[in-house]
Amino acid sequence: MIFRNAYYSLITGILFFCYTFTFTACSSSKRGLFTKKTAHEQYAGRITDAGLGNSTMGNLWFSAANKALASPLTITLPYKETGYFAAEKPDAAGYLFTARRGDKLDIRVTIRSSVRLRLFTDLWQPAEGANKQLLLAEADTLTGALQYEVERDGRFLLRLQPELLQSGEYTLTINTAPSLAFPVAGNADHKIGSFWGDARDKGARSHEGIDIFGKFRTPVVAAANGMITSTRQNNLGGKVIFMHPEGKPYTLYYAHLDSQIVREGQSVRTGDTLGLMGNTGNARYTPTHLHFGIYTNGGAIDPLPFVNRKRPDPASVQASTSLLQTSARSTAATSLLASPAKNSGVLEKLPANYMMQIIAATGNWYKVVLPDNREGFVDSKFVSGQPYKRLLTKNNIRLLEAPDTIAAMKTMIPAGKNIQVLGNSGNYQFVNYEEEKGWIWVD
Repeated sequence: MIFRNAYYSLITGILFFCYTFTFTACSSSKRGLFTKKTAHEQYAGRITDAGLGNSTMGNLWFSAANKALASPLTITLPYKETGYFAAEKPDAAGYLFTARRGDKLDIRVTIRSSVRLRLFTDLWQPAEGANKQLLLAEADTLTGALQYEVERDGRFLLRLQPELLQSGEYTLTINTAPSLAFPVAGNADHKIGSFWGDARDKGARSHEGIDIFGKFRTPVVAAANGMITSTRQNNLGGKVIFMHPEGKPYTLYYAHLDSQIVREGQSVRTGDTLGLMGNTGNARYTPTHLHFGIYTNGGAIDPLPFVNRKRPDPASVQASTSLLQTSARSTAATSLLASPAKNSGVLEKLPANYMMQIIAATGNWYKVVLPDNREGFVDSKFVSGQPYKRLLTKNNIRLLEAPDTIAAMKTMIPAGKNIQVLGNSGNYQFVNYEEEKGWIWVD
């Protein structure tokens, strides 16, 4: 798409005039935790108020925002991506992923740009059935950081979108972390040796927690700020402690203690010693360990995501970022995949020299958009930004903006000209003629 300098300057001036540094919180489809407008909504309002809502650029920006929510790409956490947003093409990125109750999402975006680039980052709960998407959180507009504690297992949707007419490179990192502190004191790598759902009593019941093994009388500690609701003793758990974390709809359960140090009704802070690890109850013939559980009104839930400190780091970006926002081609027959993994679903089989636009890099993969605007992932080892042949025109040829018979003509290529062929899409070739790139029809 070709943009006129005067139009660019006019829109930039209007938006700069409307711009403000006052940002509040959130929504777009349906409000979740937020009652005020998000930074994204405020900016969208400025576009409309400036009379740009029905302009070409404004329409593209709003369409991109909606597409990111309606058709996100699927990723697996942890995840890291480096991409580039170009000023001349309003765009947005959508990411769909799963997380478990007890995980804390840690989402960070860093920006490299020669201009001040503002990138809106918001987290959603995807629509189910007739429901609308529910907004959960937005990133701090100054730090680009967003943290969110997952309250139930499910899918989540992240949207990134820059302001209009600004270019810049970004790196997105999505990690998970435990939402509670580890319930055993010390920096030692305490072994979790029995997990949620393991069989007990020859299969008569299943394990409703995790077992953390350690030395006899190792201190067990408060995994959050809260109050001790009960200290008691029973045949199954031996000496036990129940603790209610502040503001949480669940109770923490510590069992098989050798001794209880706190008392019922006592307030505690994260890291305070509650008791000492032991073998009481039905654990008297097992190695010393803490049985740690979490109970809700609906019963026990898996506590591992709440306290698991062993989280993998996202794969570093290995694919070359020099191709970001450039036109490239497949060097051999390959697949457009639904997510950046070899076992991912195949969206389409791509022939050699098929044209694509590189929009981001993650691990050894490129996130690409095809000429028909479909997006997916391609193994970077099958991608090149170099032309694969030269062509001598026999007749005058129309250079088009898109691989479509109704596309606008950019220029006429005279007969007898040598042009570089960068890639193909159906009966069209993407070529470079005197530094002007576009599509030609091939009989």
